[in-house]
Amino acid sequence: MAIRMPRIIKKSSTSGDVPKGHFAVYVGEKQKKRFVIPISFLSQPLFQDLLSQAEEEFGFNHPMGGVTIPCSEDVFIDLTSRLNRI
Repeated sequence: MAIRMPRIIKKSSTSGDVPKGHFAVYVGEKQKKRFVIPISFLSQPLFQDLLSQAEEEFGFNHPMGGVTIPCSEDVFIDLTSRLNRI
């Protein structure tokens, strides 16, 4: 049985560490954590729902400098792990 490694890459430093084909998002309710995820997530309906929620809460002004996702880290990791299986 093979173990599939998740495609989400957790990072915490500057924007210079985003690999080609990925983008940074900030996730969390109080304390934001930075994640680098594949741009392929943008075409997934589950992720598009999260982006719609981010737009409702923050508009297009993201104070962290990247897209801010208004959900808990656990919810985000669960959702991205489901996207990895699609």
